[in-house]
Amino acid sequence: MNQSAPVPARTQVAIIGAGPAGLLLGHLLHRKGVDTVVLENRDRAYVERRQRAGILEQGTVDVLRATGAAAGMDARGLRHDGIELRFEGESHRIDFPALTGRSVMVYAQTEVVKDLIALRLAADAPLAFEAEALDISGIEGESPQITYKHCGVEHTLTAEYVVACDGFHGVGRRVMPEAGKRTFERVYPFSWLGVLADVAPSCDELIYAHSPEGFALHSMRSPKVSRLYLQVPPDTDLAEWSDDRIWNSLARRFAIDGDWKLETGPITEKGITPMRSFVTEPMRHGQLFLAGDAAHIVPPTGAKGLNLAAADVTLLAAALVRRYTSGDTSDLDTYSTRALRRIWRAEHFSYAMTSMLHTSPTDDAFDHRLQISQLRHLTESKSAATSLAENYTGLPLPTLTLLT
Repeated sequence: MNQSAPVPARTQVAIIGAGPAGLLLGHLLHRKGVDTVVLENRDRAYVERRQRAGILEQGTVDVLRATGAAAGMDARGLRHDGIELRFEGESHRIDFPALTGRSVMVYAQTEVVKDLIALRLAADAPLAFEAEALDISGIEGESPQITYKHCGVEHTLTAEYVVACDGFHGVGRRVMPEAGKRTFERVYPFSWLGVLADVAPSCDELIYAHSPEGFALHSMRSPKVSRLYLQVPPDTDLAEWSDDRIWNSLARRFAIDGDWKLETGPITEKGITPMRSFVTEPMRHGQLFLAGDAAHIVPPTGAKGLNLAAADVTLLAAALVRRYTSGDTSDLDTYSTRALRRIWRAEHFSYAMTSMLHTSPTDDAFDHRLQISQLRHLTESKSAATSLAENYTGLPLPTLTLLT
């Protein structure tokens, strides 16, 4: 099925953006009988193929399972019980279940999005692709309106609440009043060169490598497809990075004292990812709410982007269900404050992982010694390793009682 129900002119909750945040919110609310419309600027093929995150926290896994959205993940996802830290030719494993009783799941964001789109279409719930949200008006009243263009024609969608899950450049954050809005940002002096390769992973769990040449990460998308990243300058030209240069650089950065070998194969995709941290406060004004990348961005080192989006909308969905079942708006009123507590914890964790593992153009020998000291502390101190494992596997999500 490739066609949703027709888009009505009025709904209870209008959602802008069919990424994981918007689709998961729509799924959670639809299950509880709340009317929703999801508008997405891009076409379906683009949405389903854009490469993003690949690590699901325990809480995200729990939400998908508890709400009937985990069939694909449980069939094709890869449970991981730890990560490997490499530095100074050594390899050290952080055991998540031993430290926290929790784990993570390797399951690409593209697959999560495909699964949620299929569920929404099967439920005959309104989902419009190539529907560009142009403006949001009336957010301080009881009936905000979205003006959007679909198939070359402008339409108006009236709702009781609007949730912008439309990313950093979306209309949602743009229409938030400047008065009272605060933004916080840090841009890092490096980027990631990421590749997809048709080769079986050279590891059972993710490898985070610190080296004098720069950071490297070995991840995977399936037992036959590897996902790898290496730190590069922000102005890197992909044309200067041949496949051989990429594999050779990765091999040097992952090298340890032992017989481990990086397996190589055909590279099918390359891309550059800038590194930045960003938060907008508050995440609500009137009847407009922000969620996911519309409100915050984290460097991918901590594997938090998709999971923060899932946490935002789980929190918001529970608040909206409470409002529609009992009339109680107290959870909606505190949504921004509660969401931001988790967001800033994830921002700090992502910043700490990024700072510890990457080399900066301004670093000197003192900075290098500090990084190695921190890495050794993580591998020698159970309390330090536990803190890393708690943050990596994810803080507990609010109760799912209202959503199941």
